Amino acid sequence: MILIFTKLSKQYTNTITFSINKVNVPKEIVILNDSSTVLNLTLKTHGFRWLNYYISKPEIEIDFASDAYKRDSVFIWSKSKAYLNNTQFDKNVELLNMSPDTLRFRYDVNLVRKVPVKLNADIDFTPGYNVATAFRLMPDSVQIIGPHTLVSNIGFLETEPLSLTEVRTDISKSIKLKLPVNHNELKFSNAEVILKGKVEKFTEGTLKIPVDIINIPDQIKLKYFPKTVNVTYYVSLSNFSEIKPKDFKVSCDYNKIIDNQTFLIPELKKMSELVKSAKINQQHIEFIITE
Repeated sequence: MILIFTKLSKQYTNTITFSINKVNVPKEIVILNDSSTVLNLTLKTHGFRWLNYYISKPEIEIDFASDAYKRDSVFIWSKSKAYLNNTQFDKNVELLNMSPDTLRFRYDVNLVRKVPVKLNADIDFTPGYNVATAFRLMPDSVQIIGPHTLVSNIGFLETEPLSLTEVRTDISKSIKLKLPVNHNELKFSNAEVILKGKVEKFTEGTLKIPVDIINIPDQIKLKYFPKTVNVTYYVSLSNFSEIKPKDFKVSCDYNKIIDNQTFLIPELKKMSELVKSAKINQQHIEFIITE
């Protein structure tokens, strides 16, 4: 013990790497990662202090309000050994050398931007089941704060891939966001979102819908058949009774006739918002010009 105490009481000279602790950086400024991060200092002090340096990572504090100044696109810190010795160390430590003698911190102006979140999911439902309304992401957008050069290039954020099979109950899943490669320089209001979906049992229905012919020239009269078509739709069981013929509209456009074509093609122009999908079972509407 006496020998160890004697060794630690002696003065030693050595070079050690200090990390940079940046304080009072203006809020609108972000220091880029490729800036100076360490300072190599040659110190003369007793063994007890050296032991402390080796146990805990030493830091040099740089005050951007008083110790650094802006030039072009960088903050510059350039101080003498005497200044650093007087402000960062006590009388038991002597600073002999430092390298480099000037630190440069590249910076950019912070940009705040709100971008939408896009769902990346492959979801299969048990036959007869489907999502009743559109999937919801909570939140559906994320605020990004960071260097203008980085944030301005981000148009949206995508979720990590999600795969679900045989789904028949409501969905509530937390999904992480796929962050950019250089995300360490950025701040995000959320790192994950929640996917919500109301799942219900679905069924098919069929209704007869009248066919309307549009854009018939004034000098032409025609007869067409059939006058109605069957429209098959896919809807949740709970909304089945709400679907009525007036919720659909089927029409044929006379202007879309090609050459001597003798039939019209029916198109579904309107369907209920409660319907998941719908299709017309009749593909052709025959017609003849009577006048």
